[in-house]
Amino acid sequence: MNTITTSPKSSAVSGGNSKSRGAGGPAPREAHQKAAGVRSEKPAGYETGGAEHDTQTREQENIVIEHALAILDQRMFRHGEALISPRDSAAFQKLKLGGYQWEVFGVLFLDNRHRVLAFEEMFRGTLDGASVHPREVVRAALNHNAAAVILSHNHPSGVAEPSAADRNITRQLRDALQLIGVRVLDHLVIGAGEPTSMAARGLI
Repeated sequence: MNTITTSPKSSAVSGGNSKSRGAGGPAPREAHQKAAGVRSEKPAGYETGGAEHDTQTREQENIVIEHALAILDQRMFRHGEALISPRDSAAFQKLKLGGYQWEVFGVLFLDNRHRVLAFEEMFRGTLDGASVHPREVVRAALNHNAAAVILSHNHPSGVAEPSAADRNITRQLRDALQLIGVRVLDHLVIGAGEPTSMAARGLI
């Protein structure tokens, strides 16, 4: 873009004299710029870039998520409180796993009154899958002295529909944990929107 500059001596327009502005008339320099098609340029740094705005938004969202997790931690891990809400459990695990861009498999360990003992992110995979080892889940259940578990994993695609592999590993974990007296209460598939409960689908 070519920039046109004007000097004080050439500020008259169409042969007019360089005079001070009369009542209601435009200033000579403004009139010359208007006639010449010159736009006023904003100084550098006048506007903030989109990337900076996105970063600030992301930081604010992270703060909100941290506060939400702290509230759910207090609600779910409160000593002596039994029978956690399925809604709280789903919200907690969605906040824990929903932001990953790769699959993560988590387990919520419960005692015999369904009080929360611990939550572990046990396996990490790739964009479209994660290797889950029933033996390690059994070991962790014994370490926590758990009586029941709620399984969960995310789908980075956002589609919270259980796959054939999801159904298969759920059956394997159910059978393996049953041998040590641990019940699988649910397996949540986390994507966009509400998590999908495999127990509600009759898949446990």
